[in-house]
Amino acid sequence: MAEIIQKDGTWAFDGDALRLTPGRDRNVSLLRRTLGELVVPLGALAGVSFEQGRKAGRLRLRLRDGADPLLHASGGRLTEPDDPYQLIVESDRYGVAEYFVDEVRSALLLDEVPSDPVSEYLLPGPSVPLSVSAGDGTASFDGELVRLEWNWKTEDAKAAAGARTLSVTELVAVEWQPAAGLENGHLRFTVRGAPTKAPPKYDPNSVELWGFKKDPLMALLAAAVQARLPHPSAAPVPDVPPERARGLKRLAPPELREDDHDALLRRLRELGELHRTGVLTDEEFTLAKQAILKRM
Repeated sequence: MAEIIQKDGTWAFDGDALRLTPGRDRNVSLLRRTLGELVVPLGALAGVSFEQGRKAGRLRLRLRDGADPLLHASGGRLTEPDDPYQLIVESDRYGVAEYFVDEVRSALLLDEVPSDPVSEYLLPGPSVPLSVSAGDGTASFDGELVRLEWNWKTEDAKAAAGARTLSVTELVAVEWQPAAGLENGHLRFTVRGAPTKAPPKYDPNSVELWGFKKDPLMALLAAAVQARLPHPSAAPVPDVPPERARGLKRLAPPELREDDHDALLRRLRELGELHRTGVLTDEEFTLAKQAILKRM
């Protein structure tokens, strides 16, 4: 087992996974402390490196694209202090850091772990329930529902509709953007069938962020939601309004057994006929067909 203990945190490697524990030093970021311990399977790694500096060095993990919902949701926009895959190493522990790197690299070679992108998340994302108050509102997520509540700083036109509750099944995307310079950031949820170009300041499905201390925590909430959305490598789901999608469920009746292939094939033929005659749009036909094919 390889282990390195620093004020910034502790990294341990047992041959199968890395356990990343944030330190208790006051300089450790709020995001990392809130995220807590991470367990990264070896198969999620694309590489590891160590960079020496005059007073301190830095260990870095590079994950395979698509392995972690946090990295996908943050889009590479986390600052170095907030990045859980970096560890500050004091100069008297450079030898330990180099040994740690050698051990992880040897395991990657022995297990022949590829560095190419993955087609499913290999990390579960932040724990839920999770609630963050920042900017002009509070965002909460329990694993199924997102709730957005507004505060006194919210624009009247946005707050007039009251609190928002969004089911994760209604969402097609979540985006976290930190504030940068004079540009405010945001946490935005895109609802199926209801795209918008409204600025986050007026969008009832967005929280506007101003660059304060708790803003980065919204990235954790975005990652928790992202972990429950289709993986980015999956085929895109047609943008059908939620009420229409619910109505299409009758096209794949629940009484059919999953092994009743003949009945499912008949249903596919019926769908094709409905599509040809114009009863179903292209998007509706694709959505219903995908539901049946999954059951086959």
